[in-house]
Amino acid sequence: MLWIKTFHILFVTSWFAGLFYLPRIYVNLAQAQDPAVVAHLLGMARRLYRFMTPIGVLALVFGLWLYLGYGLGMGQGWMHAKLAAVVLLAVYHLACGRMLKTFESKANRRSHKFYRWFNEIPVLLLLLVIALVVVRPF
Repeated sequence: MLWIKTFHILFVTSWFAGLFYLPRIYVNLAQAQDPAVVAHLLGMARRLYRFMTPIGVLALVFGLWLYLGYGLGMGQGWMHAKLAAVVLLAVYHLACGRMLKTFESKANRRSHKFYRWFNEIPVLLLLLVIALVVVRPF
């Protein structure tokens, strides 16, 4: 079980690195005027999204393995809240993918300020998940 936890933590940490950085690329894309810069940033965003998607899936797989296979947190309120936060993170990830398609089709209408605020969502969700796992308030 400790190896499964180790891999879960590894993939969660790596997934969050992508969730933190991809919206920062969107901030720069929303501000960029030069077509060469836009093309470069789009390439970075595409590669990052393609890289972080399987990492996110692996984070979810190892987390579900711990939950379903070992019963970690089963039936406990803090775990239910954590799972709800994980669902929100998955929705956030998919929203990042939709935003990438918007940038690729040159249809972005949002400002760099929107993406700066959007970039804070995974920070808040990470804080929530860590607090739930460590403090276990329910």
